Amino acid sequence: MAETPPFLIEDEIEADEELRLRHRYLDLRRPVMQRALRLRHKMIREIRGFLDARGFVEMETPILFKSTPEGARDFLVPSRLQPGSFYALPQSPQILKQLLMVAGFERYYQIARCFRDEDLRADRQLEFTQLDLEMSFVEREDVLALTEELLAHLWRECLGVEVAAPFPRLPYAECIRRFGTDHVDLRYGMELTDLEEVFAGTGLGIFRKVLGDGGAIRGIAVPRGGDLHHSHLKRLEQQAMERGANGLAWVLLRERGEVESPLEKHLSPSERARLARALGAGPGDAVLMVADRPAVANEVLGALRMQLARERGLAREGDWRFCWVVDYPFFGWNSAEDRWEPMHHPFTMPAGDPGALESDPGSVTALAYDIVLNGVELGSGSIRIHRADLQRRVFDALGISGERAQERFGFLLEAFRYGPPPHGGIAPGLDRMAALMVGADSIRDVIAFPKIQSGVDPLSGAPGRVDAAQLEELGLRLSRP
Repeated sequence: MAETPPFLIEDEIEADEELRLRHRYLDLRRPVMQRALRLRHKMIREIRGFLDARGFVEMETPILFKSTPEGARDFLVPSRLQPGSFYALPQSPQILKQLLMVAGFERYYQIARCFRDEDLRADRQLEFTQLDLEMSFVEREDVLALTEELLAHLWRECLGVEVAAPFPRLPYAECIRRFGTDHVDLRYGMELTDLEEVFAGTGLGIFRKVLGDGGAIRGIAVPRGGDLHHSHLKRLEQQAMERGANGLAWVLLRERGEVESPLEKHLSPSERARLARALGAGPGDAVLMVADRPAVANEVLGALRMQLARERGLAREGDWRFCWVVDYPFFGWNSAEDRWEPMHHPFTMPAGDPGALESDPGSVTALAYDIVLNGVELGSGSIRIHRADLQRRVFDALGISGERAQERFGFLLEAFRYGPPPHGGIAPGLDRMAALMVGADSIRDVIAFPKIQSGVDPLSGAPGRVDAAQLEELGLRLSRP
């Protein structure tokens, strides 16, 4: 016996996502969901077989652990047995897998559950799963080669697709210059171009002011973008301003060097010709430009490039373009807090002269790397610091006092006294990988019981209130109802 379900059990339905998640056990009956979760199962099974055959040991690490800075807010769990003390759910097993290297398990992996209290997006959940792996006595190329072999194996066994290796290696600075982001999508062009020379003698006041202040003028050419309506261009301009730009300039290229643009009367014939030549654009194309601080111009154009490629179908389905992003800066400047913070995490090995940690932190690069597929970051990794003295210097550069470092990381520094091997690893996200494989728009479609953007689980109603007696037992009191 069964009641009539609240929506049809078939693939093409118009039911609201929250309704489907409230009745997720029915939503999971749909063939498309069955296929997605069975492919995810196959992917994990293939990962285990691949790593087992190469001498890796699967290990579990604690879910209840110590709060350590990983770049996002921790989920804290109060301790009943130690009143006033808290566990933290792991953002990743980073420190624990380093300790396993010290312990002599030279090849470790784990299908690891991770928890980060951050805003939810299509590719981000409060709890997620990643493949964590670590190896001793390796250099960067060893980790990259193993990861490429694993990903090629997964695409072959799960999708019947051959992907070419080795994957391209792109330095971080080159990614920002060409694509405006390190989430590189190589399936289409529309690369960012410097236009300062084009407008070196411009009579346009805003361009002249930006160049005089040391800013940048950058642009992209949208193939066949001459059909963009003014209302669409207005929306793009609004999106650029929401990302911090002062505006977005556009030029539609017509025949015989003619243009349609709010800037038309300010563009000399030579500037029009140089603009088209610099961007490799021709009649029927559109040009989008941002004149602002370089970081703003890069971010805005990088986001618009990916958005327009999706809208205009420039990225071909089934075109799998993996790449590595390497040579990251070790530090990024947090202007809100007036301090340096690590681009990846504080346990990454710096490259080059360690003396620059004190003298010029902004110049230090890291032995870190990201694996990116079709504009999606699949995972990050690095060669790790394995010397206690160097780890303390990194903490100093980050403004973490010796006392604070001992309090939070004393157990790691203690372990480093006992002959830690050089080691490194990577942690690809399994949810993102599965979502790309099945062509899902969100990782929610490859997770059995996900949460919506507000962090709520529509199925159970979590998070929920607890009894006053439970709070009392934990020594907790709510500051507001």
